[in-house]
Amino acid sequence: MDFYGILKSAHKGFGYLELLLVALFIIALLTTMFGFSGKVNKFLKKTTLFTMIFFHVQFLLGIIMLVINFTKGMDMGSVMKNADLRFQYVEHPFSMLIAAVLMTIVNKKVKSNDTISLAVVIMGLIAVGLFAFAFPWAKVFAGA
Repeated sequence: MDFYGILKSAHKGFGYLELLLVALFIIALLTTMFGFSGKVNKFLKKTTLFTMIFFHVQFLLGIIMLVINFTKGMDMGSVMKNADLRFQYVEHPFSMLIAAVLMTIVNKKVKSNDTISLAVVIMGLIAVGLFAFAFPWAKVFAGA
């Protein structure tokens, strides 16, 4: 297996783990939001931290894969004309970048505050929404 194949397998494998972490993050976020006190607990802090860390790891792996593909001679003109390539090389990385930045902000707010605010919940849900939009569901679960 070549270097790109290893990166692709790691990126796909971490994708499964990221799905689990995002599910745990949503549960922790909504439990804290709808809890009687709204106090940030250890479970929310840990799931937010690990979700953010894996967002960053996934993003770095993806950027390395993107650079490798474009150094092989792909041009943006043909990428933008093809909907599948545009999703893979433009929409997916950009959405994941924004999701990673939002998760970083959410992690900082959760770590530094005792109670959760509606703005933090909305930012977290937007990050998860971007993640869900940009996640290549068909490729991951079809085995491609």
